[in-house]
Amino acid sequence: MPTPSRSPFDRRRWTEQDARAALAALERSGKPVRVFAEDHGIDPQRLYAWRRRIAVGDRTTFHELIVRPSTRPAAAVRDDSFELVLPCGIVLRVPASFDDAALVRLIDVLRDRAC
Repeated sequence: MPTPSRSPFDRRRWTEQDARAALAALERSGKPVRVFAEDHGIDPQRLYAWRRRIAVGDRTTFHELIVRPSTRPAAAVRDDSFELVLPCGIVLRVPASFDDAALVRLIDVLRDRAC
């Protein structure tokens, strides 16, 4: 039976709580990420990735949504879908069954890369 890890630095996979603890320790140390990572025997990319992931999760953003009636003929309108028009002009046609969380991620990616 494996011995339990004593530190999040020893774990193969980190939980968000482990990552927050490691990032707090990094902050307290005042060391550059690379030096801190070497001291603890971890890949610096792990710290960078968790820092990005946590920073994205903590930010609050608001997106304007303008609802307009469809200009397509009534026969062509499907009740189970909707369209989103991003500020850069990209039009997303989304079925109502599309997962909410996946839609948010898709909009974030398009906004950051395409708009």
